Amino acid sequence: MKIVNVTQNDFNEWLDLALKLWPDYSSIEMQEILTEILDSDRETAFIVRDDNGKAIAFMNLSLRYEYVPEATQSPVGYIEGIYVKDEYRDRGVGRAMVEYAEQWALAQGCIELASDALVENTASHEFHTKTGFREAERTVFFIKSIATSA
Repeated sequence: MKIVNVTQNDFNEWLDLALKLWPDYSSIEMQEILTEILDSDRETAFIVRDDNGKAIAFMNLSLRYEYVPEATQSPVGYIEGIYVKDEYRDRGVGRAMVEYAEQWALAQGCIELASDALVENTASHEFHTKTGFREAERTVFFIKSIATSA
C-alpha cells in the first residue's frame, strides 16, 4: 500500500472514489470541488494505491482557520473526506490514512486533527473512535423558508 499526493494524473480515479463517498453530487459538481482542492493552498488530497497500483482509497485534508469545536489552536488539520473501497476495509487502510493525516497536520504546524460525520453515519463514528478521535460536539441544523412564493 502506498499513500501519495493526488495529481492531475490521478484525477479520474479520485473522482470515482469521491462519488462513492458523496453519491448525491453529480460528476460535474464533484469535478468542480476536486479541481478547487487541487488549486487550493489550504487543501490537499491523497490517494492510496495497493501493491498493483490500483486506487483503493482517498483522503481530502484542509487547514481550517474558522471555528472547530474544542480546538485549542488555529489552524486545525481537518479530514474533509476519507473513503476506503468496501473490499479493502478492516485491513488498516483507514488507520494508515489517519496516521498520515496526523503527520501532514504536524508538518503544517497544527497540534490537532479534526473531522466530522453526519449524525446518522454510525459506521463513521465507529471508525473515528477506533482511530483515536473523541466526539467533541453534535449539532442539528435547522432551516425555515421566509420568502413568500409568487
